[in-house]
Amino acid sequence: MSVAQALRHAAVLAAIILPFSTAERMQAAEPERVPAHPHLDYINTSFENASPLWWETDPDGAIQIHLVYDQERSSPNRANGHWFFELQATAGSDLTLVLEPFDNVWNGRLGSPIADKTISFISSDGKDWEPIVGERLEGNRFKLQVHLDRPSLYVARLEPYTVAHLEALKREIAGHKLVEVTDIGRTVEGRALEIIRVGNPSAPHHVLLRARSHPWEPGGNWVVQGLIRRLLREDDGARRFVERTCLWVLPMANKDGVARGRTRFNMLGKDLNRDWDRPADPRLAPENHALETWIEEMIAAGRRPDLAIDLHNDNSGKLHVSRPEDEHEEYLARMRRFEELLRRHTWFTEGSTGSSFRNPGTFGEGLLARYGIGACVLELNANRIAGLDDYPRGAHWQRFGAGLADVFFAYFQPEKP
Repeated sequence: MSVAQALRHAAVLAAIILPFSTAERMQAAEPERVPAHPHLDYINTSFENASPLWWETDPDGAIQIHLVYDQERSSPNRANGHWFFELQATAGSDLTLVLEPFDNVWNGRLGSPIADKTISFISSDGKDWEPIVGERLEGNRFKLQVHLDRPSLYVARLEPYTVAHLEALKREIAGHKLVEVTDIGRTVEGRALEIIRVGNPSAPHHVLLRARSHPWEPGGNWVVQGLIRRLLREDDGARRFVERTCLWVLPMANKDGVARGRTRFNMLGKDLNRDWDRPADPRLAPENHALETWIEEMIAAGRRPDLAIDLHNDNSGKLHVSRPEDEHEEYLARMRRFEELLRRHTWFTEGSTGSSFRNPGTFGEGLLARYGIGACVLELNANRIAGLDDYPRGAHWQRFGAGLADVFFAYFQPEKP
């Protein structure tokens, strides 16, 4: 075929395939335009503990924020419940935010972290936080109405406690005669896991606290900080505590998840509050492997923890006391005493789980069954502190932590007949 013939052939095909004018073809092919939001410039997630997300504006002008699930390994379970981001928008503007999805899967069943009175926190500077009440929408979505006095506003599920907060605490207490910080292992991504000791390791009693096995739950970190600061005041109350009790704290068990703004699992999909009824896999759950190795070393050195508490957040705030199959009447009696002391020395009022509650594999039951340690899981209500009739602020949780010093002191006092 000659060049001229090829050109004529192409022209015939074009006439058949493209019968419209150029303007008509352009108009027919042009996609629908998506308008920009009149006030929102950007949602910034470039900082530590910010939540993975993407967003779009709906026809009514609401900003639809799509969070990214955590997924559990070898399981259908998935989790959303953490949000932390910075709105960059016109000062003086009012924004409607709709967060989703919250169709979590819990133990293979659908569930939701959003209650009717779920709250969030906002801050103009990322330091001073105020609670706001959201609205649960049909379709398991969560709506917030926010006003920007400045061109920036931070929005978080709870008052954040980040790896940077922990590093600041470590600098604050470094060099104190009662304090020792020891690395016991590494996370999946290689971050250091530390045990903070406060007190004399030769004291007759030992208490272990673990916080932040689930990254979205910062309450435990605020509690731990309040307790450590209380014990380092060097007043009579602190001195009498350290004479009798040594405190050991794993302050941030899931440090990778905290840094990356995740909700529940470690970076290889393991729930660090599960599988405590068997040795941890050092590859998949190095965080748990490091702690159980430390516990075994403590026991070998004659320093078995008398009490161990795993600190969490949820929508109820209860003390979870597991009931293993074997008889543990002495343990249950001690847990009843512990609950009574919480009520006496802190603002705790929410109560404990029922007489038939079991949760095998959790920190509480696992440490009891494997190591004979009186252990429990203490949830902190993420929406309301009943005993204070107030929202859960970091200052309130630090106050709770300070009260734990009196709880632990009394716990090891001989009971009066």
